[in-house]
Amino acid sequence: MKAIAISQTGGPEVLQLVERPDPVAGVGECLIAVEAYGINRPDVLQRKGAYPPPPGASDLPGLEVAGRIVSGDAAELAAAGLKLGDAVCALVAGGGYAELCTAPLAQCLPVPAGWTMAEAASLPETFFTVWSNVFERAGLKAGETLLVHGGSSGIGVTAIQLAKAFGAKVIVTVGSEDKAAACLQLGADVAINYKSQDFVVEVKAATAGRGVDVILDMVAGSYVERGVQCLADDGRMVIIAVQGGLDARFDAGAVLRRRLTISGSTLRPRSLAFKAGIGAQLRERVWPKLAARQIKPVIYRELSGDEAAAAHALMESGEHVGKIVLSWGRE
Repeated sequence: MKAIAISQTGGPEVLQLVERPDPVAGVGECLIAVEAYGINRPDVLQRKGAYPPPPGASDLPGLEVAGRIVSGDAAELAAAGLKLGDAVCALVAGGGYAELCTAPLAQCLPVPAGWTMAEAASLPETFFTVWSNVFERAGLKAGETLLVHGGSSGIGVTAIQLAKAFGAKVIVTVGSEDKAAACLQLGADVAINYKSQDFVVEVKAATAGRGVDVILDMVAGSYVERGVQCLADDGRMVIIAVQGGLDARFDAGAVLRRRLTISGSTLRPRSLAFKAGIGAQLRERVWPKLAARQIKPVIYRELSGDEAAAAHALMESGEHVGKIVLSWGRE
């Protein structure tokens, strides 16, 4: 099969098209003929040597794919509500940048009715991540307010749409007026340009001084201290990336007095059972909204399957809004 491998740590140019042996599905897995795969920030970190795959995972990058099931145990497939030939999208721990990829059956979800493979490939990583952190870990409820840092990212556009679909108010921070407009069009109630506005001041103004109930933070660093200032009493902050650095200071007294919760998580190394639980929740509660187009794909650019280096360069430029997806067979 064709695949994109990391030849050495470095810039986007280290991503090389190679030939690899076809993978074989193990117990509880299926083999997917990949038609499209998504690019995510952890892929960039892996390329730079900062986020190695967990033990047992493929060394190839790629955490989400969409395609058709071409092999797997018939009984296991049936137990998962699947069969050979089904169109699925899947969350994987690695190996997505390839024409064939194995995936745990519990992490395979049907391609939503009417969606293209490219659209479906944009779903798994961000939807599993947002559901796990915003709804399960932070417990966002209808009527509450969510603050998302990086509102125009793949995670951000997913968080906006999911939070709004379940009755929450959404405030985002972004780095340009164009990105602010894009987030507002997706349903965000308030978009703050952090380059020209103080987001702590703007959050307080947008919430009549109360603050937000939940923060989804992909920055960390100095944003943690400022996030504490943005939280309402009993507020919850979840850190899922550290693009702003590891050194985070905050007023611990405020955390105590106002009963705040600061937590964090990474999804890739979590157990199959944990991810299966998220997948079941998504299939039951979110997938009907996707089929009804209440939540829409946000694809900034679709490239051919062998253009991973260009896709990584585009992601690192920061110009994109939403997801970058690559499709095998696309000219």
